[in-house]
Amino acid sequence: MLGGRAAQGGGAAPPPHPGRARGPALRAVAGGARAGGVRDRLAGALAYRPRPARCAGGHAGRVGCGSVDVEIRTIAESELEAWVRVNELAFGGEPEPGQLELERSVTELDRAFAAVEDGEIVGTAAAYSLRMRVPGGADVPTAGVTMVGVKPSHRRRGINTAMMRRLLDQARERGEPLAALFASEGPIYGRFGFGIGTLHGSIDIETFGSAFVPAHRPGGRVRMLPLERAMPTLLRIYGRVRELRPGTIELDERRMRYVLHDHGEEARVPHFVALHETDGEPDAYAVYKIKHDWPKGIPGNELMVYDLQGATPRAYADMWRFVLDVDLVRRVTAWHRPADEPLLHLLTDPRRLRLTLRDGLWVRLVDVPTALRVRGYAAEGRLVLEVRDAFCPWNEGRYALEVGGDAVRCVPTDVPPDLLLDVDGLGAAYLGGVRFHDLWRAGRIAAAAPGALQRADAMFATTAAPWCPMAF
Repeated sequence: MLGGRAAQGGGAAPPPHPGRARGPALRAVAGGARAGGVRDRLAGALAYRPRPARCAGGHAGRVGCGSVDVEIRTIAESELEAWVRVNELAFGGEPEPGQLELERSVTELDRAFAAVEDGEIVGTAAAYSLRMRVPGGADVPTAGVTMVGVKPSHRRRGINTAMMRRLLDQARERGEPLAALFASEGPIYGRFGFGIGTLHGSIDIETFGSAFVPAHRPGGRVRMLPLERAMPTLLRIYGRVRELRPGTIELDERRMRYVLHDHGEEARVPHFVALHETDGEPDAYAVYKIKHDWPKGIPGNELMVYDLQGATPRAYADMWRFVLDVDLVRRVTAWHRPADEPLLHLLTDPRRLRLTLRDGLWVRLVDVPTALRVRGYAAEGRLVLEVRDAFCPWNEGRYALEVGGDAVRCVPTDVPPDLLLDVDGLGAAYLGGVRFHDLWRAGRIAAAAPGALQRADAMFATTAAPWCPMAF
């Protein structure tokens, strides 16, 4: 029985694979899985190497998208403005002053794809060459998928699927074991093998109910600095924070400016930077804006936290205390906070904190065995995973993951599996923020061996919840 205790029974045949238990097997949207058994599909997948054609403007190929014959190719520098305009149109907007130069500062033209029909750009998609911290401390090359959009006149014709096909093929060609993204809508990316790898919290708290517990002992001092002057120091503090936080991405000044930028009216509101120092050493910061509101002459301003980081528990607490104590502020809001946000435990009355969790970073294993090898593990053990991956069939197969001492091995195997799961479930569990047991309870994975769920959770566990505070 999938998702029930019977799945754990010893000596029983392996339970049905999630996605296979009811109805037809999931169909690959593009470049489907080969017919035959798991080993046949795996052998064919390992031999597969995407060979896109070349054309003016970069890698290109044509794909039939319903009634539309669309060319998927990279853009030229001269097409960047039109490409940005199409992406803004897909999100119901238009480029703002200065946005083109901002996009130019981070866009990699050889990773910026356009869907082109009759010479007109009708869809956009891109990837950034990122490095993401994974459990164990390695920074792993990751395709940061972004700028995905299709003109309203061309929606629901398979164009998004065709662009995702090219992005993931390219990530594989470049040797990136992982891809990750922030989803505009929840239902879109599971079918491409992405799983919810982190949870993000949104915070809303009235300052009058924000007293800290007596155990908090403030120390150090806080200085205000202009954002540009503070940028190198912010990056150093962020670098210290991410040493122990899986899911974080490497940042430089160019990318931090990009992730802090705003749209609309808020773009005209200045950033404020508060820098915390202990014994003269910077160890925490907050970047925020003030939204002014003076009903009947009474200050009711909202302080919006764009980023808050602390390299030590005390500095982190002091930084929160600072933003909660800013004069004339009645309400503090923040988003993209970690699922294990310590502020909840700092408050004398934690009910004053309105904390809402939702999906954060979505993670996709582009190369399953490599991604599992570069990760660190909290416990030794052996786990056999049968992975189903309709969209990237080179991943489909059965893998023996062995962790012992400082060695991690992950190789194809024919032995019976311990766990059976789709690649999006593996993406959800990869950073340690989602337990295998919880996925099993949701019917997302099947357990074929007694104790397999407990063993998997012990191996993949992390001390800190994974977190990616910087959207891309």
